[in-house]
Amino acid sequence: MKWQELITDGYGRVLQVLEKALAGLTLDDLKEQPHPDCNSIGWLTWHLTRVQDDHIADLMGEEQLWIKDKWYARFNRPPDRKDIGFGHSSEEVAAFKSPDVETLLDYYRAVLERSRRYISNLSMTDLDRELNEPWYQPLPTVGVRLVSVMSDCLQHAGQVSYVRGLLKGKGWLDV
Repeated sequence: MKWQELITDGYGRVLQVLEKALAGLTLDDLKEQPHPDCNSIGWLTWHLTRVQDDHIADLMGEEQLWIKDKWYARFNRPPDRKDIGFGHSSEEVAAFKSPDVETLLDYYRAVLERSRRYISNLSMTDLDRELNEPWYQPLPTVGVRLVSVMSDCLQHAGQVSYVRGLLKGKGWLDV
């Protein structure tokens, strides 16, 4: 197995978790917060996808799919490339209007496909390229960023699964 396949497999696992955790959920399920200060399933799925879209686009030096492919319109949100969920207040999370499951998954699939194409064309030398982010010391590299984004997405996908369990109880995951 090539290292690129290993990394893209990790990103693909996010989709696998999301497909299971979102299966059969309604719009009401997607917006429900287990507590007023907790994130909803819809918001979590949107956020993890926005982070991956933002960070991979930045590594590529290209526009986010959120803007380029007008995903913001499908989410009924403004075309703000900085709106990825970081720093959202409890009120902003509660006000988030999630689209349906298919739209959430389609956006993640589009971002995943772009991520896979980008990663498959990277070399070992590319992984060591330092990012111009002096607020981090030592400076992060492309490789470090790829792993941190994957870790963040997997953690949020796990949160989606956990919140589903809170809302629906045991037995939703075929094990």
